[in-house]
Amino acid sequence: MARKPDVTLAQLRYFIEAANTLSMTAAAEQLFVAQSAVSSAISQLEKQMGAQLFVRQRSKGLALTAAGQQFLGDARALLLNLDEALDTARGIDNQVRGTIRIGCFVTLAPFVLPAIVARVRAAHPYLDIEVDEVDADEAREALRSGRVELLIGYDFALGNDIRRTVLAEAPPHVLIAAEHPLSAKKRVHLRELSREPMILLDLPHSRDYFLGILASVGLQPEIRHRTMNYETVRAFVAHGHGFSILNQRPRHDLSYDGERVVALRIADDVPALPIVLASMRSIRTTARARAVAEVASEVVAEALPA
Repeated sequence: MARKPDVTLAQLRYFIEAANTLSMTAAAEQLFVAQSAVSSAISQLEKQMGAQLFVRQRSKGLALTAAGQQFLGDARALLLNLDEALDTARGIDNQVRGTIRIGCFVTLAPFVLPAIVARVRAAHPYLDIEVDEVDADEAREALRSGRVELLIGYDFALGNDIRRTVLAEAPPHVLIAAEHPLSAKKRVHLRELSREPMILLDLPHSRDYFLGILASVGLQPEIRHRTMNYETVRAFVAHGHGFSILNQRPRHDLSYDGERVVALRIADDVPALPIVLASMRSIRTTARARAVAEVASEVVAEALPA
C-alpha cells in the first residue's frame, strides 16, 4: 500500500494564507514567519501531494492552479473542523468560541449586518465575527473556496452544491423623486414609467433581475445612468435624473445630500427576491455557524418580514 503523505497543520495554514494573499511575502508577514519558511512549507506540501498548487509568477505573485483551487476548499474545511473541535474541548462552560467569517451581499449589509454582529457579540462573547461584503458572483466564489463559512444574500443562482434557507422575501419597489408627478400615488403600474429614463443598480445578477421585471411588462428602458452603489442610485433619483427599481428600503426618504425620494409599490405581478442563509452542503455546519444563523434569521425577519 502506498504511504500517505505526512502533511502538517503548519503546511496547511501556510498554504491557505498564501492562497488568501497570493504572495509568499505577504503570507509570511501575516503569519509572522520568514518568507523562506512559507515557500519551503508549500514546496514540500506540493512534493508530498504530487501536485502543483501555485503558479509562481516572477512579477505578479502567485496564481492558484486548478488543483490548488480544489485543495483550498478542502484544506479550509479541515482546519475549520479542527478549530471547532479544539474550541469545544477548551470550552467547558459550553460557550461558542473561536472566529467565523461570514459573507453578506453588499446591498443588504447596511440593513442587517451591524445588528447581527451586535447580537452575536452579546449572546456569544467568546465568538468573533469577520465579515466580507460581496456581490452575487463573489458570493459563490467565497463559499466554494471556503473564504466564508456562511452567507447572507439573495438567491441569485447559487448552485446545487450550496444549501440555503429562505429568511425573508424582498419585494421590489419603484423609486422616484419627491417632485415626480406620480409621487402622490401609493402603487404604480410599470407601464406608467415607459417614457422615463432609468437609473440602474448595476451589480451582477441584480441588473438582470431589474431589467427582467421591466421586460415582463414589455418595457425596455432608456438607462441614463448605471452605478454599483445603492446610495448613488437614490441620489440620482432624488435629483430627478430618472426612476429606479430597488428591493431594500431605508427607514427614511432622504438621499445623502438631503433630497427626498418616494418609494411606490408595484401594481404588476413581479417576483420578490428571496433572502437566504447559505453554506456549502459538503461542509458540516459548525456550532459557530449555527449561532450566527440563529441571530441572522431573527434580524432579517425583523427587517423584512416574510
